[in-house]
Amino acid sequence: MTLIMKRMIAAIAVALCVACQPKSQEKTSKSANITDKVNVFLGSSGDHGQMSPSASTPFNMMSIGPHTNPHNHTGYEHYAKEFDGFTHTHLEGVGCTGSGGNILIKPILNDNKETELRKVTEHAKPGFYEVSFENGIDAAMSVTHNFGIHQYNFNGEKGGLFIDLSFALSNRFVSEEHEIKDNKISGVIATKTTCHAGTYRFYYEIQLKNMAEIAQISDHEIMAKAEDNSKEVKVLIGFSSVSKEYASQKIENISYENLKKEASAAWEKALSRISVEGEEDREDLFYSLLYRGLQSPYIVSEEDGTYPAIDGTLQKTEGTIYSGWAIWDNYREQLPMLSMAYPDRYRDIVKSIENLYAFGKKNWATDYEPAPTVRTEHAMVVLLDAYNKGYEVDIKRIKDSLIKDAESLDYRAPDKALESSYDNWAMAQLMKIDGDTTLYNKYITKSLDYKEYWNKDFKDITRNDVDRMQARGLYQGTIWQYRWFVPFDLNGLKQLAGGEDQFLEELDTFFRNHNYNHANQPDLQVPGMYNATKEPWKSQELYRKILLDTMVQAYFNDNSKGIDPYVGRIYQNKPKAYLRTMDDDAGTMSSWFVMRSLGLSPANIGDPVYYLTAPIFKEISINYPKGKAFKISVTNYNKDHYYVESATLNGKPLNRNWLTQQEILEGGELVIKTSDTPNKEWGVKEAWVSSIRQYL
Repeated sequence: MTLIMKRMIAAIAVALCVACQPKSQEKTSKSANITDKVNVFLGSSGDHGQMSPSASTPFNMMSIGPHTNPHNHTGYEHYAKEFDGFTHTHLEGVGCTGSGGNILIKPILNDNKETELRKVTEHAKPGFYEVSFENGIDAAMSVTHNFGIHQYNFNGEKGGLFIDLSFALSNRFVSEEHEIKDNKISGVIATKTTCHAGTYRFYYEIQLKNMAEIAQISDHEIMAKAEDNSKEVKVLIGFSSVSKEYASQKIENISYENLKKEASAAWEKALSRISVEGEEDREDLFYSLLYRGLQSPYIVSEEDGTYPAIDGTLQKTEGTIYSGWAIWDNYREQLPMLSMAYPDRYRDIVKSIENLYAFGKKNWATDYEPAPTVRTEHAMVVLLDAYNKGYEVDIKRIKDSLIKDAESLDYRAPDKALESSYDNWAMAQLMKIDGDTTLYNKYITKSLDYKEYWNKDFKDITRNDVDRMQARGLYQGTIWQYRWFVPFDLNGLKQLAGGEDQFLEELDTFFRNHNYNHANQPDLQVPGMYNATKEPWKSQELYRKILLDTMVQAYFNDNSKGIDPYVGRIYQNKPKAYLRTMDDDAGTMSSWFVMRSLGLSPANIGDPVYYLTAPIFKEISINYPKGKAFKISVTNYNKDHYYVESATLNGKPLNRNWLTQQEILEGGELVIKTSDTPNKEWGVKEAWVSSIRQYL
């Protein structure tokens, strides 16, 4: 019997064994390890999240994982059988056909780089990925920070490795230099960032174990022959954004199994920052999505503080420097989530964003990025948000660059006009903090220009193009979806709409007619806007529907309303996890779920305020360092209750439907009593409504 036949029979036997187990034995108890709850295959099929099951650790540029044919934007398709090999960088969930996919390593037989790799089984959890192929090859990989191990077993066959140093997603390879010495390959690789906007570079060293011969077969391709086919072949690889020497220092003398344990422990520590207790399927979905929110940005500084700035220079820091940005997307959700739940890490993330201004920030990528990246618009909003949450921002250091950024804001399209007004509002606050009254007055006045543009393009919703994607030059979205994008002045937006009653009527119409689009970011904040009105209970209902219930979605990123609408759940714990065309965008959409699952949502990025809703769990604890915790408990708990009846904070009645960042970080206990019917009085009298008037 051939090895292939044995494998197929074994796989069938396992499947039959699992299928015949009594249902009562399928899940007898909850796992003690949070990592066991994470489904790394969530969102890894088709255009339903653009995620990867690659072996990774938190905020690590190196993630080793499969490259399949065909594949999504991370190089992988869950249902594909054919593998091209394994790559080492994957910027999760981004559009424009992805970013990364560097250094392809492919296990081969009989010196044939065209060896067919067809998947039989695969297994992965946070920190490792393992797969077996029909031809008898077994592959396993794990990582810690910028260090990884591949382990290959050829099961007695004549094995080897094919290495392509020029490999990258979407033909984004620019150049590489390398040298081969003994069993080592080291060098530097330059690759275009997302959408070919800029260039990132990283250094590497590869050490090959149990190899008899290493030969260069073309400018960028290398073939390595195994020394002993009965032994496992190992690949050790180190990364650095600074130099080959630092990359070499990353390589450790450690077994694959021990590295796998280290990676799992790193994820257990990161994920256990938030403890939840409730229905098991909800816990599994929650941690699978929190896992996605902790992939990037990437740590690019070395232990001694050396890091590459985006102007190509080497710099020193006392802290940690991050790179790998998708700020236009994740300033809305992932960065606020990190600011609230991981303040010990977020300090350095804020300093890293400040550094963008210090060394030549562009809206997209520069020519000297230290990691795969996307774009950085709205960074000034993030800095204001951080400052108002108590993080240190050195405004004087970057003032000239902030002014340059503000002076280049684009008002040429209706959506850009609203987004640029938001940036000018944030810029005004930063100048006020700096004590510059002249510039404050200039930018706060400029931010009010949104009213002129809103009246021109967004007030009249009877025009025949208001539900058409990209009408009037919009980037992504419709007039209906973008008209709400004035998060910094909802008080003013209400007045433009004709008062609160008219505002509510139009908001009701927006959702009743299924104009909301959760497949992209432009209207992500809109379900929470009822919180700023006399009907906050409507946000509570909407949040639960989007989180766990059936929604009608009439829009995707490639069509207008009326073409193949979707009816069903938006978030599902399976490979086709999200709506079609809904990218996770570097943790944005996963963090949206995480925050509202906890009963929290950012009121306006730039203000340290979170609206409250009913959590989807009975008990929650955000476990801060040094033993401090913020606990959220739900009384009268029922998994189908999503209205807030009442609340207390540290034993005192809480009649407002919002908390501040400081109230959360100080620790304590929020108790929310839920109900199956709305309390239409709770949260109304002390509503928090963003308003420019308070600054004039």
